[in-house]
Amino acid sequence: MDDQTMIRILVLLTNEYLISQIEEVGSELGEPDCKLIEPYKIVDGELVKWCEEYTDQNEMMIHSDKILTLVEPNEKYFDMYSEALGGFK
Repeated sequence: MDDQTMIRILVLLTNEYLISQIEEVGSELGEPDCKLIEPYKIVDGELVKWCEEYTDQNEMMIHSDKILTLVEPNEKYFDMYSEALGGFK
């Protein structure tokens, strides 16, 4: 993980909670401007790979205006996310 990438919990306008590595990217007006790397949805306290039933991609773009807020995960969710990815280097 590089210095530009952060692990955050995202609350989307759709009331979904995601945990993901997130990277802000430059874009043209109207284009997605956040890259989600290895996003997982939080469902009943468990992590489920986001959109896994639709794609094998592990990086997805999203418009920042679809995000209500971003917060740092607590230790529980950070550890769960780290374990889901096989640990961080």
